[in-house]
Amino acid sequence: MILSFKKFARASLILSARHVLISAFVTQRSFASSTTAHMTATTAAADCAAPSTINFEEHSKSYNDLLERLREITHLNHASAVLNYDRQVFMPQSDRPQSSRGKQLAVLATIAHQKSTDPIIGQLIEEATADLTELLKTSPADDEALLTAKRILELEKDAYTKSTCIPNELAARKASLEASANHAWVKARQSNDFASFAPALKDCFDTAAEIASLQRGDNTDVSLYSQMLDQFEMGMASSRIDELFNQVQSTLVPFIAKIRASDDAQVWKLYRKKACQKIVTAIGFDEGHGRIDVSVHPFTMSLSGADVRITSRFSDDEWYQGLMGTIHEGGHAMYEQNLGDTDLSIDSALSMGVHESQSLFWERHIGKSKAFYEWAQPILVEAFNTDDNKFEYSAEELYAAVNAVDFNNLIRVEADELTYPLHVILRYNIERDVVAGKLDVADIPARWNADMKSLLDIDVPDDTKGCLQDIHWSCLAIGYFPTYLLGSMMAAQLAHYCKAAIPDMDDKIKA
Repeated sequence: MILSFKKFARASLILSARHVLISAFVTQRSFASSTTAHMTATTAAADCAAPSTINFEEHSKSYNDLLERLREITHLNHASAVLNYDRQVFMPQSDRPQSSRGKQLAVLATIAHQKSTDPIIGQLIEEATADLTELLKTSPADDEALLTAKRILELEKDAYTKSTCIPNELAARKASLEASANHAWVKARQSNDFASFAPALKDCFDTAAEIASLQRGDNTDVSLYSQMLDQFEMGMASSRIDELFNQVQSTLVPFIAKIRASDDAQVWKLYRKKACQKIVTAIGFDEGHGRIDVSVHPFTMSLSGADVRITSRFSDDEWYQGLMGTIHEGGHAMYEQNLGDTDLSIDSALSMGVHESQSLFWERHIGKSKAFYEWAQPILVEAFNTDDNKFEYSAEELYAAVNAVDFNNLIRVEADELTYPLHVILRYNIERDVVAGKLDVADIPARWNADMKSLLDIDVPDDTKGCLQDIHWSCLAIGYFPTYLLGSMMAAQLAHYCKAAIPDMDDKIKA
């Protein structure tokens, strides 16, 4: 088979896309205070704090009891994650087993919710906070252990407040719906039948809105969508995302229109899972504390810090997207594998934008670099080159091919750096309008197709390649899509400053 590409797309367009993302991020400098500050609050305090000689658990029985209860809840949630992973990867996809698994998940969700909303949790938080306040009167204000305890209590108080707004019945209903709606999505995607999925999708939006409304309470200054977004990007209002995304969209749409006349790159596709596995472990994924499987949609799931699993999807006639999907999820997994192991919220990912920045850094800035293909080319040739399908391309040719811009691509996870932001903005605008009551679920396909035409000048042939391609809404992850573009902005910054701080970065990648 033949590999061809357009070399013009290899460098100038990709660098321009990165410049757009960097510009949007830098000009909205206060963005950092509303998102990454929440994450760095958990680490910066420890990094800058004085070494500790105080064990707060020994000073506060309430704090010690609280941590034991919180860890028990974490283990219950990890058990649910095991069942969810099995549901999406291994178990039969027919209706009866999927329905049974939904009931199992609902029971576990109810137990975890009951434990997390037990009044004793609130009481222990208040008592431990009082103990900490008293201890701080005679202790250094920058003591590491006390700063960590202070942050844990702040996080758990916020989580307790949000959890107690949700009735047990609603928590169980949400867990069951995630299983049934996801199953409905898989079937609808396979049969290109949005109408069969629409009722479940409406339930997903309605249930997510019900939860967000309860958590928001009487504070109508916060939009319902901003409340949903808060579970993935704490403190980030949709109005701030509008500012960021409008700048990206207003720059990219006319820019892409100017260069659409160029020919599309045609890339020969053949995939071997073994090569992807070899590459992702080489860049840092620890198979001793995880595994790699296959699923309908790539994802990462942490069953604990010691067991972080990734999936990708592979095609008989495609190699590149399988590789990039594995590297992307590997970036997520490496982040999870290197979080703390306390089983407390302080050692969880508090910003999904930061989480996505890790996956996109590895996928876009390492996995699409020339240095990477100088290292990976022998691995790819060994895996893909056969008598029937010749794969004898140089590192330069592979680098050029994977950085080509495809103006007719319909799939977000397969989009190049130039067009990817518009795929995210499309989804953000749609879910925001559904939540605001401006768009009916039944009208999503028509809106999707119209926006693909206006943003990317692409005609969508069917719903499987359109509004049914992503898993997120079927999992009630409404408000997640913006984190992909926020993560892209952060990844661009990370890559820029890594190269400034590590002048021989390309040499290290090639080594």
